[in-house]
Amino acid sequence: MRRSSRGTPDDRDRLEYMLEAASEALRYVSNRTRADLDTDSMLLHAITYCIQVIGEAATQVSDPGRLLAPALPWREMAKMRNVMVHVYWGIDRDRVWETVRQDLPPLIQQLQAALTAWPATNPGSP
Repeated sequence: MRRSSRGTPDDRDRLEYMLEAASEALRYVSNRTRADLDTDSMLLHAITYCIQVIGEAATQVSDPGRLLAPALPWREMAKMRNVMVHVYWGIDRDRVWETVRQDLPPLIQQLQAALTAWPATNPGSP
């Protein structure tokens, strides 16, 4: 993964982290069923971590960076991350499964499109 020259992630880096985490979550559920979330705690922890990474990276993208990718569901990603982190005892496994299976494939496409169109001068550079 590309890193900014100053060592601190910039907006493009954060979008790449989001893309990587979303892609990993989809790989983790490949050939798995919803019932696996009830019996495989490692699977549940792995995909909830991916969702947390997506949301945390989304919260760190600058306002100018967000304006470059207005189609991304910025608020929803942050809200889902907050639920995963702060309501860990009440995680809705059905919602987690739905997020990975239904929400992440279009998010991946949106992130890829945003990264393809990203300007050479990064607005969120440190």
